[in-house]
Amino acid sequence: MGSPSLRVIGPGRAGRALAAALSTSGWRLAGFLGRGDDPRDAARGVDLVVLATPDSAVADVAARIEPDAAAVVAHVSGSLPLSALDPHERRGSLHPLRAIPTADTPLAGAWFAVAGDPLVERAVADLGGRAVTVPEDARAGYHAAAVIASNHLVALLGQVERVAADAGVPLAAFFDLVRGTVDNVERLGPVDALTGPVARGDWLTVQRHLDALAPEERGAYRAMAALAERLVDEHHRHPSVEGDAA
Repeated sequence: MGSPSLRVIGPGRAGRALAAALSTSGWRLAGFLGRGDDPRDAARGVDLVVLATPDSAVADVAARIEPDAAAVVAHVSGSLPLSALDPHERRGSLHPLRAIPTADTPLAGAWFAVAGDPLVERAVADLGGRAVTVPEDARAGYHAAAVIASNHLVALLGQVERVAADAGVPLAAFFDLVRGTVDNVERLGPVDALTGPVARGDWLTVQRHLDALAPEERGAYRAMAALAERLVDEHHRHPSVEGDAA
């Protein structure tokens, strides 16, 4: 197969980032269609049509595209099933596991959740990425995990910024700690990477933290302490080969 071609519907951050990445990898970009454009002929003359629209618009846009047996119609949604792309027989999903805050976010080397036509796996391979196949009935759970890993982490760091500001410490002072913690999780796994008062069973310190926090910050702290306690319980049920860390 020669260089495949694609057309992107939805010229937002995700659509432009994916188009730029694939173009750099040798794919031929046939252009973008945006709000107000008629997508009826979007599949004509290309190998892949990427729907990078909001999830709520995917089914409607897909239904308006005239099916073409030579083209794959794919969405970039993490949670939607392939049935959202009816009536197209060749369909796929290509969801980047990377936060895309700007249209120039690089996607080369990223993980992608894929499903459907093998052409989407070729797209990932051409990007030097890694593909993971997510079953249809697991897509909502997979996407929930992605939201927790990205959006909830951002929200948590927003809390760090607020709480630290009350102590006169800037958010930037915590970035090395955050990066080191993520590296530890990658190296050891969440159960063995946990440190801090909950890992030590130091509930007096936890209570001091709660007493020091503003009332509106305590609910999130309690919820995260409960999740940390769950990891401690898992550690006790399945201790590491090296034994308990200090």
